[in-house]
Amino acid sequence: MADRPHVLIGTPELDAVMDALADVLRATRLNGGAYLRGEFREPWCIAGGTGLPDGVAPYLTDTTEIVPYHFVLDGLLRVKTDGAPPLEIQSGEAVLFPHNSAHVLGGDLALPPTPSADLITQSGDDVPMFVMNLDGSGHCTRIGCGYLAGERLRFNPLFRALPPVLPFKVRESRAADWVRSTFQYAADQIADGRIGSDTVLAKVSELLLVEAVRSYVDALPDGQSGWLAGLRDAYVARALRAMHSDLGARWTVEKMGREAGLSRSAFAQRFTGLMDMTPMQYLAHWRMEVAAQQLCATDRSILAIAQDVGYDTEAAFSRAFKRHLGKPPATWRRNRARMGSE
Repeated sequence: MADRPHVLIGTPELDAVMDALADVLRATRLNGGAYLRGEFREPWCIAGGTGLPDGVAPYLTDTTEIVPYHFVLDGLLRVKTDGAPPLEIQSGEAVLFPHNSAHVLGGDLALPPTPSADLITQSGDDVPMFVMNLDGSGHCTRIGCGYLAGERLRFNPLFRALPPVLPFKVRESRAADWVRSTFQYAADQIADGRIGSDTVLAKVSELLLVEAVRSYVDALPDGQSGWLAGLRDAYVARALRAMHSDLGARWTVEKMGREAGLSRSAFAQRFTGLMDMTPMQYLAHWRMEVAAQQLCATDRSILAIAQDVGYDTEAAFSRAFKRHLGKPPATWRRNRARMGSE
C-alpha cells in the first residue's frame, strides 16, 4: 500500500469524512433521549446492563440500537468490560459503548457491583431525567450518563468498525468547552422541566459520539483496515463522500477513481486494501440498506426507490435486493409492516 495521505483538519477531505459519517448516523436515526446524573462517594462500584432500565425505556421507544455513555464531570471513573483491561476515565473525559457491552464502573472495581437499575430514580414527572446516588464517606465522583438510541442497520459500516469500548478525552476536543457546558445546561433545564431541553441534550449526545469517532479515527495506527481507516484516507474519503451523496448515479470503479483523484486500478487497490471489500460491493451494500429503510419508512413505489439507489428497472432492483436481504422488496415491505403492527 502506498503512503496514506491522512485527512487534515480544515480541509475538504475533512468535509468528506463528516458527510459520510453523517449519512450513516442519519440512517441509524440516533438520538439521545434520556439523561442520568450520578453522584457517587468512595467506595463504590455499579454494574451497567445491556438493556434499558424500566423508567428509561418509555423515552426510547422503537429502539434496536443502544449506545450508553458516561461523561465524567468531576472525579475519576474506572471502567471494566469482559475481556478487556480496566480503563481510567478522568474528569473532562467520556467513555461510550458502541456495542452496548455490559460493563462495571466505579472507584473500586474489586467491590461487588450494585446493579445500576436498583439506583435509578426519576427526578420529576414526565421528564427524561434520572438520578443515581451511592453514599460513601470518601471523595465524590459526578458523572453524566445517557443513551444514544436508534435503529440497528443490517449493514452499519460505522458500528462494525468501532471497538466495544470507546474512551474519549473530551477536554482535548475542539468542542470541549461547548460540550461540557451544554451538557450541564441541558441537564439543569431538564431538571427544571423546561420545554425543548431534552432536544438540546439529544444533540449534544450526538455531538459527543461524532467527536469521539473523529478522535478515534485520528488515532488509528497505520496499517489498520475497515471503514474508519477508509475515512482517514483522503482518496477513499473523497470517493465515499461522492457515493453517499449520490447513490442514484451510474457508478463505476473508474468514475469513483476520478472522484478520488486516482486511476481506476490504483483506486480499486487502495479502496479494497483499506475497506476489506471492493468499491462496488460497498456501494451495493449501502444502496440496499438505504432502500430497505425507505421501504419500511415510506409508501413510495418500489420503482421510485429503485431509481433513487441507482437501478433503472424494478426487476433489476428486485433481483439485487433479494440477493442481499433474502426476499424481494415487496415481500420485505409487507413483512416489516406486519411486524410493526403486532
